[in-house]
Amino acid sequence: MEVVLTCGSCGSAVPVRPSPGTRRADCPACSRGHPVRFGPGHLAGDPAPCPSCGRRDLYRQKDFNRRAGVLLFALAAVLSVWTYGLSLVALWLVDLLLHRRLGDVAVCYKCRAVFRNAAAAALARVPPFDHETNDRVVHAGHDFGGLPPGKRGAPRPAPASSSAAAAAASPAALRTPPEPPAREA
Repeated sequence: MEVVLTCGSCGSAVPVRPSPGTRRADCPACSRGHPVRFGPGHLAGDPAPCPSCGRRDLYRQKDFNRRAGVLLFALAAVLSVWTYGLSLVALWLVDLLLHRRLGDVAVCYKCRAVFRNAAAAALARVPPFDHETNDRVVHAGHDFGGLPPGKRGAPRPAPASSSAAAAAASPAALRTPPEPPAREA
């Protein structure tokens, strides 16, 4: 299995192979070190938990470069003016062929680490992308522990980072303010 992290400093790809002694992956572009923790499951080809962020919330997708897909679609759309839409049909056929030939990868919702060549049995347990899960993990910090939608209970919310957040959620803050005094005429 190969793991590709995204550098938080420069956005470059940081490839790393699971091994018991690897504790750090260095970015080839900016040399920033990224802490990683590989366990026995990773050595057997299981992508969960993520060695970078420790989360079990992963999704499965086809191993295809999104930028190349958008570029191909834009080219087919521009050419459709002269080809009367046949370029879009040709792109659909190319897309169908690629969909059947390309393998799947697992991706971490939180840190976007990509896991290629994972064990087939482990990859089959990873659910496909879910927009609600993405929004709740990325924007609200929920941790579903890798359970797919429909099989999970209430999420574990991220801990409050300040006393102001705790005060805002207190019962006293939720009460309605008193009515302002009436003005004299």
